[in-house]
Amino acid sequence: MFKKTRENIRAVMEKDPAARNGLEVFLCCPGVWALMWHTPAHWLYRHNCKLLARIISQMTRWVTGIEIHPGAQIGHRCFIDHGMAVVIGETTEMGDDVTIYQGVTLGGTGKDSGKRHPTLGDRVMVSSGAKVLGPINIGDDVKIGAGSVVLRDVPDGCTVVGIPGTVVRHYGHPTEDMDQLDMPDPVAVELECLRRRVVELEELIVREFGHDAIKRCDKDCQYEEIVKEINNQVYEEHVHGHDCSACDDTECSLRDVDHLMEQFRNANTDN
Repeated sequence: MFKKTRENIRAVMEKDPAARNGLEVFLCCPGVWALMWHTPAHWLYRHNCKLLARIISQMTRWVTGIEIHPGAQIGHRCFIDHGMAVVIGETTEMGDDVTIYQGVTLGGTGKDSGKRHPTLGDRVMVSSGAKVLGPINIGDDVKIGAGSVVLRDVPDGCTVVGIPGTVVRHYGHPTEDMDQLDMPDPVAVELECLRRRVVELEELIVREFGHDAIKRCDKDCQYEEIVKEINNQVYEEHVHGHDCSACDDTECSLRDVDHLMEQFRNANTDN
């Protein structure tokens, strides 16, 4: 217990620029206290004193705001920064040198018994508000961006961002730099790809049909006309009023969109 506590204090000193000395870290860092009391709670849990183990974990939660189930297995030199609202589930397994920020959940899914929480490798960084759910494996040297929801296995050395979590970088910046900001945005990348594709399609139309075939918004903006049609409930009557029972499926699928929009255009023409 005392050896692991000393290791955890050294980890805080190495990773937290606000930490000035070991005594201050010991007295004022809730992550150190949560991990310190997890050691005897985990020992009691393994020796079938589960009620007493849960009592210790719940008292630690009240004091620190960090909930670590006594069944969780945590490696050496773990660093829980700030720690408020961190939840670590019963069957979670964590390697060495893991960094966890506030609001992180290492949780389970469903009501299955047995292994139902994630396994984290060595040198993993889980940023603020991230959720890692289910019995998945997170490899070594993985970065998980703030607010991400990770539901699938992540290979070694990857950076994961988004909901659901998407691998956006493989062996980028090391986790030791503690950087939570330099994370690619997969949504922005997809939008940029779509924008470039639209430009390519417009150029193709110009080559085939000439410049008159392209109506650009700055020349012929339809915004006011669309607002007027919505206020007149044309869209509501001719699109949302579509009879889905006439489709092959019980619900309209994407292949029906063109048909519905054609009805919408015809309705506008008639009006």
